[in-house]
Amino acid sequence: MARQTFWKGYLKLSLVTASVSLTPATTESNKVRFHVLNRKTSNRVESRYVDSVTHKAVSGKEQVKGYPKGEDDYVILEDDEIEEVGLESTRTIDIDTFVPRGSIDWIWYDKPHFLAPEDKVGIEAFCVIREAMRANNVVGIARLVLYRRERAVLLEPQGKGIILWTLHYGNEVREPVAHLDIDTKVDNKVLAMMKRLVKEETKEWNVSMVQDPIQKRLKTMIRNKTKSLKQAAPAKKRPPIKSTGNVINIMDALKKSLAAEGEKPRSPRSH
Repeated sequence: MARQTFWKGYLKLSLVTASVSLTPATTESNKVRFHVLNRKTSNRVESRYVDSVTHKAVSGKEQVKGYPKGEDDYVILEDDEIEEVGLESTRTIDIDTFVPRGSIDWIWYDKPHFLAPEDKVGIEAFCVIREAMRANNVVGIARLVLYRRERAVLLEPQGKGIILWTLHYGNEVREPVAHLDIDTKVDNKVLAMMKRLVKEETKEWNVSMVQDPIQKRLKTMIRNKTKSLKQAAPAKKRPPIKSTGNVINIMDALKKSLAAEGEKPRSPRSH
């Protein structure tokens, strides 16, 4: 299936410019989605904006954005006023600085996108920017209007293309846990067993590790219902786990885990 381009513009570094397109690197198109229906009529239920006081429906042309400055008191902003902000970064990714690759912690990364040259004329400019970043082991930082907001973005060479990551705003990332008991000593025997368990559980990365089993089960359920047109049997409830009230000894847990690993048939590892 061809990827759907949702943004076109220009990649710029100083005087070097390339025409580019942007495509989200992830998709939710395979996710099971439901409509809300009226149980009695099976008609779809519509969602509408209504006035909170009069309870009357408000049409789109009568809706306006308001910033609350007090109780029932708002600063009104028209759409054209909001759109005037950050127009310079609407169609141009202007790289204005570089930082060492890997110097930005993963928690700042938001959404990945594929950046690619849009025409033959821009291929050379696109490639020279990509290779210059790769040679210096850096990533580019720029600003771009996406999803109706101006965002800081990170550009990272990957293979023949460039990955563009939107970055979280500074006020979106919380401070890390302030107090950790770093003086706790780890028992050497426990650590040795834990290292062994980790080694036994280490495998080559595979995309199957991040599959969504719930979506798969939902699709199977829908398929079966479609075929039979009968009410599906209610899912079996798992018996509640009885708490013993005791904290499990970590050494005992590790011994049981390693014993269970030893009983599993080992698959040959690829090297």
